[in-house]
Amino acid sequence: MPALELAQETGRVLRWLKAEGDEVAKGEPLMEIETDKVTVDVEAPADGVLAGVAAAEGDDVPVGTTVAFLLAPGEAVPEVVPVEAPPTSPAPPAPEPPPHLGRGAGGSRPGGRSLASPKARRIAAERGIDLDAIAGSGPGGAIVAEDLDAAARGPALGPIWRRMAERTTQSWQSTPHFFLVREVDASALVAARERARAEADGEQTTVTDLLVKVAAAALGRHPRVNAAWRDGTVVPSDEVNVGIAVAVDEGLVVPVVHGADQLGLAEVATRRAQLVAAAREGRLRPEDVAGGTFTISNLGMYGVDAFLAVVNGPQAAILAVGRIADRVVAVDGRPAVRPMLTLGASFDHRVVDGARGAEFLDTLASLAERPAEAVA
Repeated sequence: MPALELAQETGRVLRWLKAEGDEVAKGEPLMEIETDKVTVDVEAPADGVLAGVAAAEGDDVPVGTTVAFLLAPGEAVPEVVPVEAPPTSPAPPAPEPPPHLGRGAGGSRPGGRSLASPKARRIAAERGIDLDAIAGSGPGGAIVAEDLDAAARGPALGPIWRRMAERTTQSWQSTPHFFLVREVDASALVAARERARAEADGEQTTVTDLLVKVAAAALGRHPRVNAAWRDGTVVPSDEVNVGIAVAVDEGLVVPVVHGADQLGLAEVATRRAQLVAAAREGRLRPEDVAGGTFTISNLGMYGVDAFLAVVNGPQAAILAVGRIADRVVAVDGRPAVRPMLTLGASFDHRVVDGARGAEFLDTLASLAERPAEAVA
């Protein structure tokens, strides 16, 4: 079961597209799975015969659990522990919508249809809940599964704040984090972006593209930050795969630019544009979101000056990027106006200590002020 989104714990097998014993070719759709935010077809990673299917349609399967095998000629199915669906308690009857919500409390699409994730729509149909009476906590007011559970419990803390508080509390309780913040002069970043756009034949280069290259270069110099925390130990990575947090109607997904350190800036820009388009159109494949070793979350386009992001475990760090804004700063002892950018780095302290985190952010900030060193 692949992980398709940030903080995903399970995925539901909606239907098998191939049957036990079928021969399949690499790239053929094997099964359709659903998470809280997306519904995707999982493709065969290789040629083989489908065997040892351990998850039935409708099963909720923990991420990383083996659900089937593709066997080469002469291979036998290894012993598999059958998938057991997580225990669930009977759903309480749907309450009457609170008076302050009324109709259309969630976001809506053209035509009046409430904006909701695939999982939320399925749960609503099973419980007989009117989505128009639910307040959504996802981007643009989209309704997600947690909103339906919150509605069943009755009004208390507003759903968007409740969801944020619960997820943040769980994350910080389970993982020791620390933050570092650095303000950088973005003059060279802006100049590099405009130069790349003038030279580009196709896709428009963004500051995020430049920061992907900057982060990849910094990670190459600080491999500990490119590691992960798995099963109680630090696991290094020999690849630099930079994830980019993308807001979609149903929530947040993190597609990955694989081998970012090996790509040119134009290649990063093209790949980023492809991934963002696929995310917003619901076309991401499991391999598009797998294997990330570091994440960038850029909220500058929303007018955010600075923020601190939650580490996308099992990764060791995440970079929070604010907007570029003119500010008065001291230059050679005199006040001057410069386009400034605030970078916030969050670290998993089990993998990266304070000194190593500071060294990494110093390298990243220096490269951000001299991006030609990273994109050359």
